[in-house]
Amino acid sequence: MTHPPRVKGQRPAAPVPAEAGDEPRRAGPTARINLGRVFTAESANYFLLLGTTLFLVIFGLVMVLSSSSVDSYLEDAGFFGGLLRQGFFALVGIPLMLVVSRLPLKFWQRVAWPAMLISCFLQCLVILTPLGITVAGNTNWLAIGSFQFQPSELIKVALVIWLGMILSLKQDKLDDWRHVLIPVFVVGGGSVMLVLIGGDLGTVMIMAGILFGALYFAGVKLRMLVIPLVIGGAAVGMVALSSENRMTRIASFFGDGCDAAGQTISAACWQPLHGTWALANGGVLGVGLGNSKAKWSWLPAADNDYIFAIIGEELGLIGAIVVLGMFILLAFAFLRIMRSATTMQARVTTAAVMVWIIGQAFVNIGVVLGVFPVLGVPLPLISAGGTALLTTLVAIGVVLSFTRIGRTGRAGSTGNTGVDAS
Repeated sequence: MTHPPRVKGQRPAAPVPAEAGDEPRRAGPTARINLGRVFTAESANYFLLLGTTLFLVIFGLVMVLSSSSVDSYLEDAGFFGGLLRQGFFALVGIPLMLVVSRLPLKFWQRVAWPAMLISCFLQCLVILTPLGITVAGNTNWLAIGSFQFQPSELIKVALVIWLGMILSLKQDKLDDWRHVLIPVFVVGGGSVMLVLIGGDLGTVMIMAGILFGALYFAGVKLRMLVIPLVIGGAAVGMVALSSENRMTRIASFFGDGCDAAGQTISAACWQPLHGTWALANGGVLGVGLGNSKAKWSWLPAADNDYIFAIIGEELGLIGAIVVLGMFILLAFAFLRIMRSATTMQARVTTAAVMVWIIGQAFVNIGVVLGVFPVLGVPLPLISAGGTALLTTLVAIGVVLSFTRIGRTGRAGSTGNTGVDAS
């Protein structure tokens, strides 16, 4: 056995004894996959938003089962019919949200325009072809074979992505109204107009809030938003006055036909009144999960627009406060992500998603509490509705993808994948 030449003044290195079973180490780099790093690499904001979202989805499945069991049984779908439908969309939406959360910023920049055009095209099919379906006076559903969905929900997702992209391109020209208001209100306002033609005023108000919220959080001066806001408010008022159905809802909001003592309950007042009674019946602790009386065909849309009334009846004031607290926590997560955003696109899109989800929750709960007239918007992540659940989860997945931007030093990075080379 030969030894390397000994340098004067240098002590020889001690040989390392070989153990039984050792194999010669091969030269060249090797790759080690550490699956744990896939999870540990994510930020606290990522897990805060993800955890809150999953809690609301699971809670929503429980309440959909409770609130829809009677109607599902009467429709010969069994007590679990509503849960199975909603559970299917949850099983599709949650993995889809996680996949979307791995996509880089450049992907959203590239798909912003195609997503906007495709979703608006589908909405045109709703209002211009026999494929559109009218439900409760609103033409907002598209039927392709036996499959039905709401293109207006797809427009919401496309809109928040497109607003982030276009305002990031205009971030050096936000003081010039021609570079801000013209593209936003021509393209974004055009998409809102397509939904308005279908008659869904509640969705239109949420989408208008998305537009103004994105502009505000992008840093556009308030004086530039006053005139569009006044014009938009006037347009909403004119549309509301032009519909007999909406005027009946507004009249019932002010008490017309809602004299329960005199037994003069109109059809428009039936749902708000029974929603109030359901909340009152719940008290502080509730009547118990599954023990609602209102869901026995007394409260229409018990698993959808008025699911918060069933929550208040079965889980009481405590359950209602928990739901409110979770939406506040969700808003807090969005604000933290906006604060840590390193790009204008990430900040604007996150703000638009926050206005969408939190604003819609505020409107839905306000309707149930009697603060607003009936607008027909569901409670995000909780109410029954496959299209709404899927699109909301995708939008949250987009925001989750922004929490990973910059964690490896570049905006378009897909983050640490758990693979390290040695």
